[in-house]
Amino acid sequence: MVFQLENVVPWGRSLNDYQGMFNLTTAELGLNLLDCGGGPASFNTEMTAQGYRVTSCDPVYQFTAAQINDRIQATYQPIVDGVAAHPERFVWQHYQSPTQMAESRLAAMQQFLLDFPQGLQSGRYVVAELPHLPFAAAQFELALCSHLLFTYGNILSLEFHQQAVAELCRVARQVRIFPLVEQFSGQPSPHLPSVLQHLHQRGYETEIITVAYEFQRGGNQMLQIRTV
Repeated sequence: MVFQLENVVPWGRSLNDYQGMFNLTTAELGLNLLDCGGGPASFNTEMTAQGYRVTSCDPVYQFTAAQINDRIQATYQPIVDGVAAHPERFVWQHYQSPTQMAESRLAAMQQFLLDFPQGLQSGRYVVAELPHLPFAAAQFELALCSHLLFTYGNILSLEFHQQAVAELCRVARQVRIFPLVEQFSGQPSPHLPSVLQHLHQRGYETEIITVAYEFQRGGNQMLQIRTV
């Protein structure tokens, strides 16, 4: 299926968000990192400014900054309205309102847009899409994947999840995936047990870790996979 920008809901998160979602320590920030499905997050931008090394990959990077920005503007208000319609599904600890949350996300995405042309040229942003990534085996020390796998379990099949997770394990020595619940419902992904079984059969070590970050209610756990 051809990737279409119209099908994407671009929603970027910050370095601070990533540290909370993935339990990233200061030492781990210095690893050779892959942000898979990074979208318009400011994680790469902020990390690069601090001298760290991150490669972000996403099919959305085939589009220009202007095209991505147009899509952000088109989806911004519907997302605010959707969150406002169901405030009980979210934890209002770091944000006081849907608008405040969305403005924080928008600020992160604006940072990304300013950095994107230069980062694309230098190879920090790579056009790529799971379950097939253009990277060598064990090229990265740690791969991160947020709000894609398990989040869209109602759209992405179990077979896709198994192939995608296997691919992440191929290119990185350790993999962390967040969150483990489906979008908006807050219910654990039905794919998770089968994915865990799939990994165990292949000799990988897995651990489900509760993290401090929680915005979507119930979405405060990540899957950590060790490949070696």
